[in-house]
Amino acid sequence: MIKVTVIGDLHAEFPRLWRALRGAYLAGEDFLPSEPVQQGRFRVVLMGDLMHPKTLEHYQRLTGLDDFDPTDPTHLRMAAKAQIREMYRIKRYQEAAPEHVTILLGNHDHAAATGNFVLGNAYLEHHEFHPEHGGISMPEDLKAWLLSFPTEINLYGVNFSHVGPVPWLQSYDEMFYNGREAKEWWQHNPDYVSRMGYRFGVYGHTVMKEGIQIFDQLALIDAFDQDQYLVLYLDDDHFEVQIAHVQPLPIQ
Repeated sequence: MIKVTVIGDLHAEFPRLWRALRGAYLAGEDFLPSEPVQQGRFRVVLMGDLMHPKTLEHYQRLTGLDDFDPTDPTHLRMAAKAQIREMYRIKRYQEAAPEHVTILLGNHDHAAATGNFVLGNAYLEHHEFHPEHGGISMPEDLKAWLLSFPTEINLYGVNFSHVGPVPWLQSYDEMFYNGREAKEWWQHNPDYVSRMGYRFGVYGHTVMKEGIQIFDQLALIDAFDQDQYLVLYLDDDHFEVQIAHVQPLPIQ
């Protein structure tokens, strides 16, 4: 049996990531995989969307700028450099145990690496990796690393993917962004999971404001900013899933 720790959409919550990994004995103080991860007894799956903080407040925390302005090129460069530094740390962690640490390709990873789309919402656009908007280019080795991420993995019949279990939910093209299915498929077609032959599925992408949701066929886990992640215990005959919590910072 293996223990699989699955962390939802990161969105530059780097300190929270390391608290989770260390608290679950998945990483040491050196930011490298623990012995159980190295041996494959524990596995780690990050659901993607490593970069692009979700809110202006998160950008402020990332950069240390109380007046962070998403249109100011100086501020954008600070945000980009802070994310690049932390992504190199995650890269070092993943490459130290590549068979047991998997990072899935999220649409934000794809957009930042390719420059094909500017993502955001009515309140905030992510320009830090778009030089044409005042940001900077991502280093080529980081681009290659991001684009090497798989769109899905399957462990003991459980499917893990950033958005969903079918090919059209794993291709980040204009059709993906112009439709609603990427956000709503699990409401209208949860049987995609069983129709693809999986006994269960774990997905991110859609923000779970009330925390991780576990249904009959799938779990939606984009709630890492609420200190929640998922743990599964798997083998051919066993399936167990539970919600875990990031330990709070000690009171000084």
